[in-house]
Amino acid sequence: MQPTEGFSVPRRALDVEDYIDIVRRHKGWIFGPFLISVVLSVVGVYLWPDTYVSQALVKVTPQQIPETMVQASINQAMFDRISSMQQVILSRGNLTTIINNFGLYQRERARMPIEDVIELMRKNVQIAPVSSANNTSRTIPAFAVQFSYEDRYKAQRVVSDLVGRFIDESTRNRTNATYQTTMFMKDELEAAKKELDAVENRLSEFRTQFNGRLPDQASSNMNALQALNVQLTSIDTAISRANQDKLQLEGRRQIYRDQLAELNKTPPPETLSAERKNERLAEAEREIQGLEDALRILRQKYSDSFPDVQTVQGRLQAARQKRDEIAKEDASKKPDKAAPVARIDNPQMARDKRDMDSAIRQLDSAIEAKEMEVQNLNKEIKRANEQIKIYQSRIEAVPMGEKQYSELMRDRDIAKQHYVDLELKLEKADIAQEMEARKQGELLELLDPASLPVTPTEPKRPIIISIGAGIGILLGVVIAGAREMKDTSLKNLKDVRAYTQMAILGSVPLLENDFVVRRRKRLAWLGWTTACLAAVVIMAGSVVYYYTTKV
Repeated sequence: MQPTEGFSVPRRALDVEDYIDIVRRHKGWIFGPFLISVVLSVVGVYLWPDTYVSQALVKVTPQQIPETMVQASINQAMFDRISSMQQVILSRGNLTTIINNFGLYQRERARMPIEDVIELMRKNVQIAPVSSANNTSRTIPAFAVQFSYEDRYKAQRVVSDLVGRFIDESTRNRTNATYQTTMFMKDELEAAKKELDAVENRLSEFRTQFNGRLPDQASSNMNALQALNVQLTSIDTAISRANQDKLQLEGRRQIYRDQLAELNKTPPPETLSAERKNERLAEAEREIQGLEDALRILRQKYSDSFPDVQTVQGRLQAARQKRDEIAKEDASKKPDKAAPVARIDNPQMARDKRDMDSAIRQLDSAIEAKEMEVQNLNKEIKRANEQIKIYQSRIEAVPMGEKQYSELMRDRDIAKQHYVDLELKLEKADIAQEMEARKQGELLELLDPASLPVTPTEPKRPIIISIGAGIGILLGVVIAGAREMKDTSLKNLKDVRAYTQMAILGSVPLLENDFVVRRRKRLAWLGWTTACLAAVVIMAGSVVYYYTTKV
C-alpha cells in the first residue's frame, strides 16, 4: 500500500534520544572543529609574545612653605602641568631617543615606518592619576606611569627613564617659569621706573615754572595773605600809636621850650670861668643821656642789627668820645689865675635852665626815635603791600594751571602706584625663585620605583584557550546541525512511523560484514589517534617554544 502524500509529511519533534543519536552519528564533525580550534588557540596563544606592564608611582609633594606666606609663580594645576609635560615627554624626538637607547621594537622597526613605531609606543605608555582606595571618584596627589612591552626588563628601564624625565621636566619648568617671571617683573619695573621718572620730571618742571601758584599751595597762599593782612593792620595800629606818642612828646617839648624862653628873658647871672668850662661837659652828658634814652626805646622794638639802632649806637659812641675829649681838655688846662670871679646871683635859675635843656634834648631824641619808628613801619607797610600783591597774583593764577597740574598729579599717582605694585610683585617673584632654588616648592617625588613585572598582562592564555575551545564546539555543533538538516533519510523506527503514518510490525537490522566493520573502526581509531597525537605534539611544541624563548 502506497502513501498518498509521502513528501509532505513534516519532521517530527526531536527528543533527547534523537539528540544523543545525532551526536553519536556526527561526533567526528563535532570533535574535529573542537580539536582544531583548541590546537589553533594553544599554538596561537603561546606564539603570541607576552606583554609585561611596568609601573611607577610619582607623588606630587606640595610646597613646604604655606602659600599665604609665599605665593608660587605657577598657578596652573599640577595635573594640567602633568598633561603638558606628557605631551613634551611623549614627543617624537624623546620617544625616538628612548627607542634607540633601549633598542625597542626591533621587529616593528624592520617592517614599519618610524612614525608608526612611535605611535605604537605612545599607545603603550599610560599616564593616569591615582584614584583613592575609599572613593574611586576622588584622586590623590599622585600619578602612575605605565609602559607595556614584551621584555619586562626593558619595560622597567623605560618606565624609570620616563619617571626621571617627568621629574626633570617638572623641575626645569618650575625653575624656568620662576626665572622668566622674575626677569619679566624686572623689565616691567624698569619700564615703570622710567615712566615714573618722566612724570616726576614733568611735574618738577611744572612746579618750578609755576612755583607759588600751584593748586596745593593755594591754602598756604591764603594763610600767608591773611597773615599779611593781620600784620598790615597791626602795623597801622603801631603807626597810629607812634604818631600819638610823637604828638605827646612834641607837646611836652613845646612846654619846656616855652618855660626855657621865659627863663632866658631874665639876664643870665655871671658865673665863674670854671663853671663855663663845666657847662660844655654837662652839655655832652645831656647829649649822651638823650641818645641812651633813644637807644633804649628802639631796642624795645628792634634788634641790634636794625639799621636805625646801629645809627643811634654810632652817634652815642661819637658823643661819648666827644665827652672824653672835653674831660681830657679840662684836665690838661690849669686854672686861670687872672680870671675874674663873679658872684652867682641866682644858682637855682641856672640849674632849672640846665634841667629844661636836658629834658628838651631827651624829648628831641625821643621824637626822632618815633619818627624813625614811623618810617620803618611805613617801609614794613610797603613791603607787606608788595607781598600781598604777589600772593594775590598767585591765588588768581591758580585756576589757569589747575587742570594741567591735576592731570600731572594723577599721572604721577598712577605711575607711582604701578611702580609700587610691581616692586611687590618682583619681591614675591624673587622669593618664589629662591624657594624653587632651595627645592622647597612643589616637587615630584618617586613614591614607588618602576616595578619588574613577573606575570604578563597579555595574552590571557586560559581565557583565550577556553574561548577557542568554545568556538570549536560551537562550530562542530553548527556543522552537525547543518548536516542533520540536510540528511532526509530515515534513521530509526520513529522516523518510519512518522513518515508512513502506519504501525510498524517488525524491523530487520542492517547486516554488514564483520571484517569490514572492524576495518572501518580501526581506520577511524587510527585516524583520530594520529590527529590527537599530532595536536598534542603541536601544542606541546608551542608551549616548549614559549618557555625556551621566554625572557
